Amino acid sequence: MRPGPASRIYNSQRMPGEPHRFSRAAEDLIASLRKIPSEDPRGIRRRPTHELVELIDALRAKHGIGQPTAEQAIRDLWPQIVGPANASYSHAVRIDERGRLMVQATHAVVRNELFLNRAEILDRVRRIPGCASIARLHLSQG
Repeated sequence: MRPGPASRIYNSQRMPGEPHRFSRAAEDLIASLRKIPSEDPRGIRRRPTHELVELIDALRAKHGIGQPTAEQAIRDLWPQIVGPANASYSHAVRIDERGRLMVQATHAVVRNELFLNRAEILDRVRRIPGCASIARLHLSQG
């Protein structure tokens, strides 16, 4: 009997020296005849293996690991955005899912100063590459 096209494709995907893999139905039948548990649980699909380097690179690209973020750019330029005096008593915490820049000030006077100048601060922040989508500032004291 000559192997069909599907078995040729399946066999070409195997690594050299790897044992032949039967279909799940055939393995289940063999396991039940030998009265041993099946190797793979029912809900698991077999997937081809990938190099670890490829997986790590894909995850780094997907989650932006090692790439500059808008939050980090704002933190780096914070003294130029709000001035050195206000920057020493405040810091940009994060950008939330609604596009608000969360800023924490350690003194009420600094928080009030930032509040009064929030339009100008927001304009300076929006000029930073990648920060044009910042909707507004959210100031908190703490």
